[in-house]
Amino acid sequence: MICATMLTRNGSLCGFDVQGHSGSAVSGQDIVCAAVSSAVYMAANTLTEVSGCEADIHEADGKLSCTVSKADTQKAQEVLSGLHIHLQGLSAQYPQFIKIQLTEV
Repeated sequence: MICATMLTRNGSLCGFDVQGHSGSAVSGQDIVCAAVSSAVYMAANTLTEVSGCEADIHEADGKLSCTVSKADTQKAQEVLSGLHIHLQGLSAQYPQFIKIQLTEV
């Protein structure tokens, strides 16, 4: 299962931590993992390369986490809200493979 945690700071989205594998198909054919991976990489790249946010990013097999600096929290809201909405849509479509939660940091 993919566990997506949207991180909040003082009630505002400030990042995400996504980990796991959906297991909906064999590696290389798993459209759920591909959709989630594509969304989180696009969000991280948009935050840092397009919006110019300072972010702490960690990547490992089956895991990507991204937390923007306190100074850039407001600047990151649209991208992080878009990611949250996208992940909620995927979770509604594939509820047995994706779990989403909010966590205050």
